[in-house]
Amino acid sequence: MSARKTSLTDKQAKNGTSKYVLERCASVNEYYDIAFKVMLLGDSSVGKTCVLVRFKDGAFLGGNFIATVGIDFRNKVVDIDNLKVKLQIWDTAGQERFRSVTHAYYRDAQALLLLYDITSKMSFDNTRAWLTEIHEYAQTDVVIMLLGNKADMTAERVVKTEDGEKLAKEYGVPFMETSAKTGVNVELAFLAIAKQKHSARKKHHGAAVTLWTHHPQGELSGSGAM
Repeated sequence: MSARKTSLTDKQAKNGTSKYVLERCASVNEYYDIAFKVMLLGDSSVGKTCVLVRFKDGAFLGGNFIATVGIDFRNKVVDIDNLKVKLQIWDTAGQERFRSVTHAYYRDAQALLLLYDITSKMSFDNTRAWLTEIHEYAQTDVVIMLLGNKADMTAERVVKTEDGEKLAKEYGVPFMETSAKTGVNVELAFLAIAKQKHSARKKHHGAAVTLWTHHPQGELSGSGAM
């Protein structure tokens, strides 16, 4: 399987985004019916990249690795209600110096996964600031889910599950605890927001919609559905 390089603008490169972003697809011949852009948000070191790698590749990115700089993304096609749904997942840097880069991508996101680390009280406390930014920069109909990551680290836990549930209820968003290491709830979280966004999309478009299918050759075909 080969990776295709996607060029970014010089401005994006200067802002901290790598000059080339690897678009990793499960197969170059995959097709999809609809696509949603998903962003991973949260403080640095909460495990955003590890969650993404677990979902995309089914692997755990253990050991030391370089923190995300700017924005990176991967694609994965999932099955939702007999449709091929492409999730274009943007992995963002949590450091403050990259926050302006992240803001620029909020407007295009259709779903957001906001992560905190259950072993870090600070990362949990900072979710309020992240939610404030989301409401300021993101679309009004964006789908949001709160994730308490590193659920496998029970001995080091400092944030109770009940605290995450309470915060999620306060902001009216769904909540799960995940573990990139064991894989618990990772796929479930991505599928949940995909289903929620697809359901909202169907309600928005009403009974009559046009379904555009992306074929491997890049052709588009449309069909009216009632």
